[in-house]
Amino acid sequence: MEYQDYMDRAYLKGLAKQKIKGKIGILFVIAVLIAAISSIAAGLLSIIPVAGPIISVIVITPAFALSIMRVYLNVVADQELKITDAFSGFDDFWAAFKVQFLTGLFTFLWSLLFIIPGIIKAYSYSMSMYILAENKGMPALECIQQSKDMTDGHKMELFILYLSFFGWALLGAITFGIAYIWIMPYIQATQANAYNVLKAKYHGQIPTN
Repeated sequence: MEYQDYMDRAYLKGLAKQKIKGKIGILFVIAVLIAAISSIAAGLLSIIPVAGPIISVIVITPAFALSIMRVYLNVVADQELKITDAFSGFDDFWAAFKVQFLTGLFTFLWSLLFIIPGIIKAYSYSMSMYILAENKGMPALECIQQSKDMTDGHKMELFILYLSFFGWALLGAITFGIAYIWIMPYIQATQANAYNVLKAKYHGQIPTN
């Protein structure tokens, strides 16, 4: 896919609206399936002392996070979606855990220096799981380093992009979550578009100006 209007919020969001059109139903089913299985599994595993919660944190949560990244990368690439895509992250759950654990740990450690460095680093690491989604088995530190390289000089643009969804989040809240059926795919697809633009720039496929 060719990306133009580099990191332009209106372009990324408008493209996201196009990509999710006609797919809200299956995206909603996938989201509900992931939420339901996560809740049930967490409940069942909680009865196992010590090991249960650890299994949930290591296997289930990161794997589903990876699944979501793959789902939305498929959405913006106009790939056919299947309900089974909800489980695609389980084929690389250990790598997903390491990426999620290390990005969380590094962000926390930077936050100890005050909240601003933590926020900056969170955006610096924000593309790590997308990178893993496209590069099965890639070492976590490589995913994180590539994310840092990709977002270098663009963290403020990402911050403003994500902040622009604040009003949509409020709409979801005042509609008791009903509007999130459309809002969450819209946000996720926009984020996937941002990743693809940063990736294209990183690989020298689009100009940086």
